[in-house]
Amino acid sequence: MAITYNMLEVQVDLKRIVDNYRFMRSRAARLMPVIKADAYGHGLLPVAKALASAGADAFCVGSVGEAVTLRREGKLDSGCRVVSLLGPMDREDYAEAVSHEVTLLVGRHEQLELLQVAASSAGRRAPVALKFDTGMSRLGFSEADVPRLIQTLTTSPNLRLELVTSHLATADEDSGVDYVLAQAERFRAITAKLSAAGFRFQANLTNSAGILAYPELHFDLQRPGIALYGSNPFLGTNREELGRPLKQAMSVTTRILDVHDLPRGGTISYGRTYTAPSDMRVAIMAAGYADGYSRGLSNKGQVCLKGSRAPILGRVCMQLTAVDVTGREDVHPGDTVHLLGGSGRGYISVEELAGWWGTISYESFCILGLNRRVYFGED
Repeated sequence: MAITYNMLEVQVDLKRIVDNYRFMRSRAARLMPVIKADAYGHGLLPVAKALASAGADAFCVGSVGEAVTLRREGKLDSGCRVVSLLGPMDREDYAEAVSHEVTLLVGRHEQLELLQVAASSAGRRAPVALKFDTGMSRLGFSEADVPRLIQTLTTSPNLRLELVTSHLATADEDSGVDYVLAQAERFRAITAKLSAAGFRFQANLTNSAGILAYPELHFDLQRPGIALYGSNPFLGTNREELGRPLKQAMSVTTRILDVHDLPRGGTISYGRTYTAPSDMRVAIMAAGYADGYSRGLSNKGQVCLKGSRAPILGRVCMQLTAVDVTGREDVHPGDTVHLLGGSGRGYISVEELAGWWGTISYESFCILGLNRRVYFGED
């Protein structure tokens, strides 16, 4: 008998993910959806299947292990490209990538050398993507590395250059335009040198925000990520309208365990950080930081209960959290409560939740998505 550790349930609307994909495709011609980190907590295989059915023929994942899982269990067409954005992290990854036709994103010379060895041993030509650092200062080659790269690729018969990519650091910021354009110029210079050396490849620079705001930087491929899951990368900026059609695909629910009175002057939860200013009624819901519902939401966050908001009272505990239901005679143990999503005026967007949490929508999705998931909106 399986053990149920919590009552949280994550609902993923696959139709909304497909609708978001189609919206992004209306803005760019050749999408390569990012489904890394278990599709941002939405589920690698269900999301890949839904997007493939909608026409996607290339995917970006995180680790090589994630790529291999997608190849083995994703039922993709044989020509579908799978790119590992993290690239090889140990020696076993090279052989696995070659065996399963995974395109590795590489940013160090020794990675190319090891990939050539693995591909030669397998008697195959391995697809490869070159990652260039044009301004993120994380991973990748620099423009100064291009001559050596040309030499390595020219003398490595088992390597097949497919992609050249970089990542924009400020595409979603109103004040980041100049930096985006500077990165693009560096990227153009790099791709021009590789093309002049005789290589034929596809170039990719834009993420979700870049796709929407910088059509002139689309190059050959575009890489939507957070937009697929319904988070507007421009929310709260001057370009908010660009992502307005996106619809949140994830909602998260739990149950009310108890409802009781809290008299004026009474305190609640650890540390007694909340004191009732008047007689109140509180509901205790089955959610806490063990479920990925952050302690940082203490005395800040809100939930959606039957279409209305209920503020969190006191500290979020390991598996329990108190909310204010004063004057709500319609609230009872067993009722469903939305931590994310919901209905009516009480609907909670991922951006709101992230704001109370002190983080971003990406982290909120990824962490809450670790809970039990159910899917709907499938064909």
